[in-house]
Amino acid sequence: MIANVDAATRSLHGTALGDAFGETWFFRPAEQMQWLIGERLVPQGPWPWTDDTAMAVSLYRTLREHGQVVQDELAERFASAYAADPYRNYGPSMHGVLQAIGDGEAWQSVTAAQFDGQGSWGNGAAMRVAPLGAWFAEDLDRVVEQAALSAAVTHAHPEAAAGAVAVAVAAALAVRQVAAEDLLPQVAARTPDGEVAARLRLLCHRPLSRQPQWIADEVGCGSLISAPDPVPYAIWCAARHLDSLVEALWATVSAGGDMDTTCAIVGGIVAARTGLDAVPAEWADAREPLPPG
Repeated sequence: MIANVDAATRSLHGTALGDAFGETWFFRPAEQMQWLIGERLVPQGPWPWTDDTAMAVSLYRTLREHGQVVQDELAERFASAYAADPYRNYGPSMHGVLQAIGDGEAWQSVTAAQFDGQGSWGNGAAMRVAPLGAWFAEDLDRVVEQAALSAAVTHAHPEAAAGAVAVAVAAALAVRQVAAEDLLPQVAARTPDGEVAARLRLLCHRPLSRQPQWIADEVGCGSLISAPDPVPYAIWCAARHLDSLVEALWATVSAGGDMDTTCAIVGGIVAARTGLDAVPAEWADAREPLPPG
């Protein structure tokens, strides 16, 4: 199959921009944040990115080298990136997972042992996966398969895999120029059944004109740090502004929550379609560059 390298590259840069943009809003008083958002005043740079981007880069580079997910190598890349720079706001469980993999433990055993053998159902598999969806955009069955494989390296719980599948499919559909109103139904149709899929189906019946805060109140926007919490909200926000990365990010951050993750997901989906040409120069200059290599 033909890989859409350009779309995947656009998606990676959108993921990093969204991640860094969302991260800048943390630890601000709610009133100040709402005023700044209302006035469209962005925080001063630099805007550092987080683990969302660090892991997306590892996944993207694996695709560039192999054309598909090679789980053993992906696990090594995740662990190496973590060891080189562990202060990127990795979740508590990921510190243990990536340290153990870096120490030579098999990723299959490490991930399966998380949370008393249930596996992690956090949002880490979803936040990094949009470039993969863009890469395989010509084959949605392949998107689903490869997204699930990428999730399993760190997240063994089915909901985490479902979150990754949903985001990857959304990015692929964005590349395929699906209409905004069709994005959620088509993503929901390809997401494995469970809580992520149920919340996506619910949002299929919510107009895109509704305010993001209302949607966040209904399905969550990341405060629980689980895949069912931010993924449906983020995909709805992406659909709301599928042709404008800037508007999509403003809408996403307006509800608060896990803003680096929701904005990373939205950035990866929308930029796969639009690129970053319409992003203000001050945003592009403020965002931390991607690592070399």
